[in-house]
Amino acid sequence: MIPTVTAAQMREVDRVVTEELHIDLLQMMENAGRALAERSRRFLGGDARGRRIVVLAGRGGNGGGGLAAARRLSIWGAQVTVVLAQRRDEMKGVPEQQLAILERMGVDARAGDAAIAGAELLLDALVGYSLRGAPRGRIAELVGAANASRVPIVALDLPSGLDPDSGRPREPTIRAASTLTLALPKAGLMAPDARGWVGDLYLADVSVPELVYRRLGIAVGPIFAEGDIVPVDVRATVP
Repeated sequence: MIPTVTAAQMREVDRVVTEELHIDLLQMMENAGRALAERSRRFLGGDARGRRIVVLAGRGGNGGGGLAAARRLSIWGAQVTVVLAQRRDEMKGVPEQQLAILERMGVDARAGDAAIAGAELLLDALVGYSLRGAPRGRIAELVGAANASRVPIVALDLPSGLDPDSGRPREPTIRAASTLTLALPKAGLMAPDARGWVGDLYLADVSVPELVYRRLGIAVGPIFAEGDIVPVDVRATVP
């Protein structure tokens, strides 16, 4: 049985992992990006070569994971383009580091919205579980453009705009064909209201030790014993 977590619990997991265990943000971001790239490759049938993939990236950790995925997919032969949800000079910290690597690789990281319509796959890495309220401004514009394009979308952690606890879609919310959530499923992903936005749900290992969950009173077994990415059956989750 796979347990779920609330946004507050996930914030505490992230705090313990980074502040007490000293697993740094770059490590977490790399794990998320590798998993997202692999899930995207599988979504495309197992071969990324020549496939046109557009990554929608915000400025936070979710965006940084998307940028790490963009690097791996580019290495695997995909034609990767990045559409930022903010100005280049607003990128800071580890996400900015990921973006700078892509730029040195020659990946187009300043594409306009027109790139969305020409994609075969969109990766939603705009915002994660920390979003409060509905997407606004540039993020809302990109969510609307992604949904209107009818290009299939793989969302990282949860579709941008979806409430992580209740599962209620805000206006607007990414309508994903597949969602790759991280560490443990967010409770809202299991809600009936979320079904039309989440798509096929998968869970990725980002190397959170079991002892961190025990601190929160959450019992987690060897979920990833047979692989780093596992499908999630809603009926096999517990609150």
